[in-house]
Amino acid sequence: MTPANETPVRVGVFGLLGSGNLGNDGSLEAVLGYLRAEHPEVVVDALCGGPEAVTTRFGIPATRLHWYRGEYRTASRASAIAAKGLGKLVDVFRTAAWVRRHDVVIVPGMGVLEATLPLRPWGFPYSLFLLCASGRLLRTRVALVSVGAATIGNRPTRALVRWSARLAAYRSYRDAQSRDAMRAMGVDTARDEVYPDLAFALPSPRASAPSDPSAPPGPVCVGVMDFHGGNDDRARAHEIYRRYLDGTIRFVRALVEEGRAVRLLTGDECDASVVAAILDAVNSPLVTAAEPSSLADLMKEMAAADTVVAIRYHNLICALKTGTPVLALCYAAKSDALMAEMGLGAYCHPAREVDADRLLEQFRALEKRSAELRQTLTERNLAAARRLEHQFNSLTAALFPAADHAHTLRKAP
Repeated sequence: MTPANETPVRVGVFGLLGSGNLGNDGSLEAVLGYLRAEHPEVVVDALCGGPEAVTTRFGIPATRLHWYRGEYRTASRASAIAAKGLGKLVDVFRTAAWVRRHDVVIVPGMGVLEATLPLRPWGFPYSLFLLCASGRLLRTRVALVSVGAATIGNRPTRALVRWSARLAAYRSYRDAQSRDAMRAMGVDTARDEVYPDLAFALPSPRASAPSDPSAPPGPVCVGVMDFHGGNDDRARAHEIYRRYLDGTIRFVRALVEEGRAVRLLTGDECDASVVAAILDAVNSPLVTAAEPSSLADLMKEMAAADTVVAIRYHNLICALKTGTPVLALCYAAKSDALMAEMGLGAYCHPAREVDADRLLEQFRALEKRSAELRQTLTERNLAAARRLEHQFNSLTAALFPAADHAHTLRKAP
């Protein structure tokens, strides 16, 4: 409890939250769970992409990230271009005013220091820079917690990301290669730690028991994505999309021909068009689609499956957390690193070059080792939970030193 004569600590959370991406919202859910358990006295609100959705789901006040509502629409008319430019200027003052009202701002996970998907420098990288610069100027501690990073080729984006990281008061990464990438881009990472993705802190349903070898094979979850390559692939984005979609359709059709039930899953609202294309192309009652609204929904679907094949990073995490063997379609090095960390490094397939025949071979090899891999995942998940407990203890020490001191005194003999 906060004493009556003391002002409660004001904590802000920041990011593309409430915008339809289940992974981003899962990271927020994990941080809110930590705050409510360890620091119930704090007052929390958000500066985010979808304030209405965040308030409805998480019960905290939220402010829209951008003054200009058409921020993520392509501006073609002069009036739209002018409004977008004006919005960039207004957001300087809006962001600073929001930051000033807080003692601490947390950026919960997400790939905020990478450009593995198409990204313009004056979009989110600019917003993150405004946040971190405002925090430094106004003496509000900004924490980048278990975030993803990657070396960025585009010079303006790289500069904004580098300065954002430098100006933050606290940084931790969700894998070692993210820390290495920031070091390569000129950030001093000597005091930065590596912890698992925040989604590993979420509760997960119990996975289904390994199927009886004599019983018919169980359902397969296939996580899909509206995938057009990364920031450097814009010139061949359509080609990459067609190759990914065609390969996925061939793979799903092959499973159906073997009598397997297939459940299509998404991780972002934009993935619905891919689900529709697969359903139309395969046209079988064995193929159905779920409509998950959270990572908890995804985990329930995956826990009931024999096997998962997925492309989105947080879809992979959901499968791994439930202990369900998963084959990854990897579009960035973060997916390969995650799979290797969890003991499934042999079951990765390039998302840009989907070969349905090779994918089927890997899928069958994965299913043959299902029982063994489920045991491996049980062990790796326990290790991830222990490391995330250390992450939250570290965050308390960095951002809430008074609470950490009181906790130490309570533990002392």
